Amino acid sequence: MVSPSKFIHILNHLFMTINIQYIQMPTSEAMDQLLTNKLQKLGRKYDFIIRADVFFKLENDPSGNGRICEMRLSVPGPRIFAKSNQNDFEKAAAATIKELETQLQKRKGVFKKH
Repeated sequence: MVSPSKFIHILNHLFMTINIQYIQMPTSEAMDQLLTNKLQKLGRKYDFIIRADVFFKLENDPSGNGRICEMRLSVPGPRIFAKSNQNDFEKAAAATIKELETQLQKRKGVFKKH
């Protein structure tokens, strides 16, 4: 028999919603898969994540950057947001996830205090 709290924990892992949008650019199945795997890993580590919204944008940037990744996580309390502008979408996604993880660690610390 599974306890109710353990059951809810299992459901959160199964039903974390991941929404990936490509704004004014073509979609990428490989990027979708890579990002879904990374976000699911983050969801296993921080089981209070409810939803992840990801936005990829391409901008003309003379410095060579312009590959923008924005992520918004729905968690208890205020949403968590991070953004990165790199010369490659994979680098931008990795930098954004790293920033989100820093914010999630802080949020988890707040939960433990209460």
